[in-house]
Amino acid sequence: MSETRLHLRPATPDDVPTILGFIRELAEYERDLDAVVATEADLLRDGWGEPARFTALIAEYDGVAAGFALYFTTYSTWRGHYGIWLEDLYVTPALRGHGIGKALLARLARIAVDEGCPRLEWDVLEWNEPAIAVYRHLGAKTMRDWRIMRLSGEPLLALAAQDAQGVNRDKNVF
Repeated sequence: MSETRLHLRPATPDDVPTILGFIRELAEYERDLDAVVATEADLLRDGWGEPARFTALIAEYDGVAAGFALYFTTYSTWRGHYGIWLEDLYVTPALRGHGIGKALLARLARIAVDEGCPRLEWDVLEWNEPAIAVYRHLGAKTMRDWRIMRLSGEPLLALAAQDAQGVNRDKNVF
């Protein structure tokens, strides 16, 4: 009987169709497939263009793409150093339970430590209790006092338009 093997490697441009497929599978799992508008061209531009905006790892299990981790750097002014933000971690359902997700996180932790990063951070949906339990088991802490804020669509365009008009101070806000 042959031994099952897990191999982690940096993603290449040839992996873009696989990565986009994983992104769609993740969005379906997260109940928001219609929100995925990314294209292969977008991923190629942002992952392998100048400057590269993200890095990705591919997990292969018995030679088959089993999952991925897509990440980029952030910066902590308080720590005075960049950190790693894990945007997506995904393992295809048929191959969950083989330690693939943990291996991807461990590799990202190794990258963070090797680069002197004080933080490896990511989001998790409140209802994703299986993932939360795994993350807690690994020692991750929930940042309960912080909330994600997002501007997109019309509110983003409206705020940008205020900048285009010059300084527009709202004394009631700041």
